[in-house]
This record gives sequence, C-alpha cells and structure tokens, in this order.
Amino acid sequence: MAEFSDLRARALSGAAMAGLGAGAIWLGGPVFTGLVCVLSGLMIWELTRMLDPDAPFGKAEAAGFTAAVVLAVFTWRFDGLVLVGLTALVAVLLAWRFPKDRMVAGAYVALVLFAGLGLIALRGDYGALWVLWLVALVVGSDISGYFAGRIFGGPKLWPRVSPKKTWSGTVAGWGAAIAIALAFMPVLGAGAGLILASVLIAMAGQAGDIAESAIKRHAGVKDSSNLIPGHGGVMDRFDALVAAALVELVLAQTALLGA
Repeated sequence: MAEFSDLRARALSGAAMAGLGAGAIWLGGPVFTGLVCVLSGLMIWELTRMLDPDAPFGKAEAAGFTAAVVLAVFTWRFDGLVLVGLTALVAVLLAWRFPKDRMVAGAYVALVLFAGLGLIALRGDYGALWVLWLVALVVGSDISGYFAGRIFGGPKLWPRVSPKKTWSGTVAGWGAAIAIALAFMPVLGAGAGLILASVLIAMAGQAGDIAESAIKRHAGVKDSSNLIPGHGGVMDRFDALVAAALVELVLAQTALLGA
C-alpha cells in the first residue's frame, strides 16, 4: 500500500536507533550523556543549515559542535539556576549568529539544550526505567498516530503546517500514552499522577513535531537532513522527544513527576 511505502526503511532505521538508544540508556553515565550531546549538536547543525542556507562552510558545523560541547561541560560543572542561566545565555549567543529568524532559532536552540539537560537529569536522578518510560511515550504515541492517521484518516489537525497529521492520529497518541502510563505505574512505583504526566508529555511531543514541521515549511525543505533513512534528519526523528523532555524537566523540577 502506498500509505506504508516508507515503512520498511523507517522500521530498519528505528530498530538500529532503538538498539543504540537502549544500550546508552542502560549504561547511563558518560555514555548516555555523550549520546544526548551528540544528538543535540546534530540538531543544532541541521537547524543552522535550514535557517541559514547561505552560511559559509563550517558555520553550521561549528554551531553544532559548540552546542554539544557546551551541553557536556555545563552538565558536568554546573547545576541549579547557574546551569539554567548559562544554558539560556548560550542559546541567545548561538541565535545571534543567524542573519535572520533569530527568535525562531533562539527558541529552538533553547528547546534542544534544555531538553538535553532534562534527559541527562532524568537518567541520573531517576534511573534508566524512567528514561525508557519517556521514550516509550514518544515512540508509542508516534506509532499509534502514524497507523491511526493512515488507516482512519479524517480531519486534519493543522493542514497548513503539518498536512499529514490528523485528529484520529492525535487522539490515538493520547490513548497510547494512557496505556503506557498504566503499564509503567507498577514498574516505576508511581501513582495515578503518572497518567496525567504521560498525556501532557505525549501532547508536548506532538507539539514538538508540529513546531519542527513549521520550521521546515518556513525554510522550504522536506527533511531537516538525510542522515537517517526513512526518517530524514535527527530533528525529524527526535523533534517530539526534545519537546517531551522539556515538559518532563519542568514536571521533575516541580515535583509533579510520578506523583
């Protein structure tokens, strides 16, 4: 079926990413931190190439490298409000190097960097199972939305920005989030608050997907890059995760995670 023509490439790439991610989550420590930093740097590289296509060779690479190094050093050396303030400052400085769309660039750079902090903190403070819960939410809601949208179709969620997203897929993603929360509650020792947290995080993931679609539409590109067969670029695959991780960070800092 034409609707599933990209499924094989998506499945193979997804399996490879799942294996790499699961190993890093299990090992934790520098391995997991390093993977998060590399992925964050690649996303900033892609963002720079999209919003500054006429940049000289090396500018996008330098931005991505800077983001990755800053994230690694900051998580190692700082914490609390100092970490938040310095991360925000770096986002502003990186955005200032864009010739235009600085507000968009700054917002997305900040999203990526703070999401990276959230993932690293979640693994360090809560453990591997909580990271698996977060990833399961993002992947589960995405897969549910993918199949429900193509099988049931129906009204589009926001056709001007993301023409493939449907309300049926969106609602299926929320349903998957509830099911995942129920499955993880006994494993994590969490209360019923995990259900609300899971739905909020799934909604954030969907919003992150739409936000990246808006950036690509503004930049006039189909994919953020071609690094991942069947998925496009790193931003295309992890756009939902960065938004979900940011909400997770807020919930964790306000003691609402797992209540």
